[in-house]
Amino acid sequence: MAVIIDPEEKEIAALRQAANWRDMRVLETGCGDGRLTLRLAQLGAQVVAFDPNPTLIHKAQQNLPERFVGRVEYCTGSAEMLQHPDASFDLVVLSWSLC
Repeated sequence: MAVIIDPEEKEIAALRQAANWRDMRVLETGCGDGRLTLRLAQLGAQVVAFDPNPTLIHKAQQNLPERFVGRVEYCTGSAEMLQHPDASFDLVVLSWSLC
């Protein structure tokens, strides 16, 4: 059975209202399989997305559409041990994640 998430696109409408994502450098904490990551990229963001689960990161990397290569980077990691210097991002997203 297929799972359909947000068929009315309310999530993406809410994201559009929250910020102007175009050309923003975004850090997504706890990206899981990359579902929200792709929506952020669709809105024009440059996204670095991480999750502590390497299986989910592998799945996200495998499902990355060609049009987002160069716009999305997935990596395994945790919020407690960020590998980026301070002020590297314009926005940080944390959704449906425990930190």
